[in-house]
Amino acid sequence: MTSPELIYKHKDFLIINKPAGLLVHRAVFNKVVEKEEKTLVDWLVKNYPELKKIGEDTVNRPGIVHRLDRETSGIILVPRTQEAFEYFKKLFQKHLINKTYLALVFGKAENKKGIINKPIGLKSGTTRHTVRPSKMMKEAITEYEVVKYLHIKGEDLTLIKASPKTGRTHQIRVHLASIRLPIVGDKMYGRKRNPFPEIKRQFLHAQTIEFKWKKSTCFKFEADLPKEITAFLKLAQ
Repeated sequence: MTSPELIYKHKDFLIINKPAGLLVHRAVFNKVVEKEEKTLVDWLVKNYPELKKIGEDTVNRPGIVHRLDRETSGIILVPRTQEAFEYFKKLFQKHLINKTYLALVFGKAENKKGIINKPIGLKSGTTRHTVRPSKMMKEAITEYEVVKYLHIKGEDLTLIKASPKTGRTHQIRVHLASIRLPIVGDKMYGRKRNPFPEIKRQFLHAQTIEFKWKKSTCFKFEADLPKEITAFLKLAQ
């Protein structure tokens, strides 16, 4: 596994490119995760020790104001001061931070653009989330547009840019699967049989993040696609 990459360092925050396969932080309730497994938090506090005192839970997730799934690569914003943490927390709560993701999905999307407006809840007795009636249903909205249609090894695929307008767990994965466009390599919501053994992760990448800092400066950052993703896309006919 590659190490996290620093994209930008500000005195109040960091912009990090997280590799796929790296857990952001150990789950408080999950005792199964090996203590020896390194996380993004471990890397952060080693390189930026001031983060040990930042956040709401400085024991388990210091400096973490949002997260990505283990198998999702891309941009993570990390506050370096408590003031910045509170500021970014409010921006996320008010949906004032714009994020875009690239997802490669099975199938050919019929519409070039669309909005998926389906509440998401937790499927009873599992860790799976669903758009079907279930407990703790919450509003979830994802905008998407087609970047490119591809054909690889006999499969029709669509490269999609997705912009979540809410921040539900597994939102993009659940929403795309709900319109029969499951993400390639997604073991939970995707196809049971993966025709691409070279893809050992879900094909989802947090590509950009955009926000306003201190009511004046607008920032936009982009994380380059991982090498295994760019290499796979070159197989397109």
